[in-house]
Amino acid sequence: MENIIFTVPAAAVIALAYGAVKAKQTADAPAGDADMQDIARQIQEGAMAFLKREYTVIGFFVAVVAVILAVINLNGAEQSPVIALSFLVGAAASALAGYIGMRVATLANVRTTFAARTGLAPALVVAFGGGTVMGMAVTGLALLGLGVLFIFYSMVLFQGDDQMAVVLNSLTGYSMGASSIALFARVGGGIFTKAADVGADLVGKVEAGLPEDDPRNPAVIADNVGDNVGDVAGMGADLFESYVGAIIGTMVLGLGFQSGTAPILLPMIIAAAGILASIAGTLVVRTEEGGDAHKALDMGAYGAAIFMALATFGIAHQMWPAEGVTYMGSVKVILWWHVGVATVIGLICGVLVGMITSYYCSMGKAPVNAIAEQCKTGAATNIIAGLALGMESTAIPTIVIVVGVIGSFSIAGLYGIAIAALGMLSTTGIQLAVDAFGPIADNAGGIAEMTHQDPTVRERTDALDAVGNTTAAIGKGFAIASAAMTALALFASSHPPSQIEGLDLATPMVMSGVFLGGMLPFVFSSMAMRAVGEAAMEMIEEVRRQFREIPGLLEGTAKPDTARCVDISTSAALKQMVAPGLLAIISPVAVGFVMGPESLGGLLAGVTVTGVLLAIFMSTSGGAWDPAKKSFEGGGFKCADGTILEKGSEFHDAAVVGDTVGDPFKDTAGPSLNILVKLISVVALVIAPLLAGNAGLLASVLNF
Repeated sequence: MENIIFTVPAAAVIALAYGAVKAKQTADAPAGDADMQDIARQIQEGAMAFLKREYTVIGFFVAVVAVILAVINLNGAEQSPVIALSFLVGAAASALAGYIGMRVATLANVRTTFAARTGLAPALVVAFGGGTVMGMAVTGLALLGLGVLFIFYSMVLFQGDDQMAVVLNSLTGYSMGASSIALFARVGGGIFTKAADVGADLVGKVEAGLPEDDPRNPAVIADNVGDNVGDVAGMGADLFESYVGAIIGTMVLGLGFQSGTAPILLPMIIAAAGILASIAGTLVVRTEEGGDAHKALDMGAYGAAIFMALATFGIAHQMWPAEGVTYMGSVKVILWWHVGVATVIGLICGVLVGMITSYYCSMGKAPVNAIAEQCKTGAATNIIAGLALGMESTAIPTIVIVVGVIGSFSIAGLYGIAIAALGMLSTTGIQLAVDAFGPIADNAGGIAEMTHQDPTVRERTDALDAVGNTTAAIGKGFAIASAAMTALALFASSHPPSQIEGLDLATPMVMSGVFLGGMLPFVFSSMAMRAVGEAAMEMIEEVRRQFREIPGLLEGTAKPDTARCVDISTSAALKQMVAPGLLAIISPVAVGFVMGPESLGGLLAGVTVTGVLLAIFMSTSGGAWDPAKKSFEGGGFKCADGTILEKGSEFHDAAVVGDTVGDPFKDTAGPSLNILVKLISVVALVIAPLLAGNAGLLASVLNF
């Protein structure tokens, strides 16, 4: 049974090899004329410069935390100082995946523009090929690092089944490293991109009346750079840590079975099969000229999910003990097909949440049309409608998640919840490929506009961008749903090592923890939103200054200082991303050691509930405001009574204002919240063994 573990790094290598093939195909595609290549070079240089500076800041943080982890675990009974090594490897693998994905995405954008001169189908192939590299880099590096560390720890450092708890507790550092990179990447990337986007929209489009991605707008290059650092590197790091967290959380829960290593190894084998399913899914993403790109992407994603569901039953049948097992003294016997059903429940939940999000955020659907129609009476009613829609949108996804949790628990207990979360994330490779396709298509449209391509080129890239906006909204919904399930798995995993039997909400320490946890997502979101606002103000003033002081800029006879705008976004992002990151790390540590493990359990419960709901609300509101604005761009928006609201009118301006409010909702605070939830859960899991038998400083002083 133990030899099967070597299939994990093998599958990871296959993913990386397939990604390398796609990267070469992307690089070999024609890159267009000199003007196109010049714009693409500016975008790539800005993106890579930001990433270099961001990783420098994060590197210092990672080094400090690694030293602290090593020191506090020098004499740990169930946790070794090598947890620091796991932390470093997890952080490095996530950072490398982001670098590779963004490097190729910034190569694919201009090649997508050039391919769009031929047709929609060739442009889809190039854009999706670039996105596939991101998906393969994330899943390949995540599973390679995890598999190699597990083999090294279990077969070299800590041999024997009696040492498996030490192995798995040491691996929790890998998840913590990935989560740390994810939070900084999401928050930093979100601040960067939205500062540029808000400045480009409010000054360029509303005040100056310039079209989208007009080369005269100084903030346009920074906006296109932001699409890469936020929606490629940021989303990649987000799903990297979700993927790793789900695997490790399930493995830790597998310790509760007294039946060998099968329940511990199974999550990694399922993830390895998911890589093959994702590769198979990418091979069927094709469309004919004039076809539906959205259907082509759906065919690949849903095909991979179906393949994965069938594969999971086969893997469980081969690995799971034939007579079944019980979990931590439970009378319920868990059989191999229970594991398969729990995985399918997770897959179905992920698909349903994605479909629900798509409905709320798709142009032409009733929710988006309702927001656009509110522009008849100005920006205020547009914003009210978007906020109301976001609040409403929390209902059905929450019910789906609840049904998934109850269903998977009834089938296979706490292990079932964890395996359902893993099932949802097992096809991360193709899910991320579909998601990364969006910003590549968006960049391609910007390059087409800035280099004055034939209008048909922009029409084709806009068609892909519209699909990309929907897939991005689906990706955010998928990430939030997976965060909820993964957080529950990590929450359950942290209980045995901290020796918490259960949480009694009637006790003041537990309830205090719940309130503190419920408060954190709001404080965190405030930090992120305020950071975007302050950076956007500086960007707006800079764009106004350039329009005012550079002679001939608005007339098109002079070039803007785009580098200055990129620097403003970069500096703001690096300065403002530190505080939210420290909040996520310090909060669970402070509560755990000061108030005790039961208060920490309450903190996890509170942050999970409010964090998930607030993330759905913010992501859906922002995701609906964007297509509401785009409804005006074309022939205008047709209201239910037949009235046409023209592009460039005050009604369109109201929609732009709504979209501007929604930008930090959907691209900064909203998607960062699911990382906050998981990072706090991972930190709790890491410190749980240190809290065993520790009532907490405050509880001891007050004699609670």
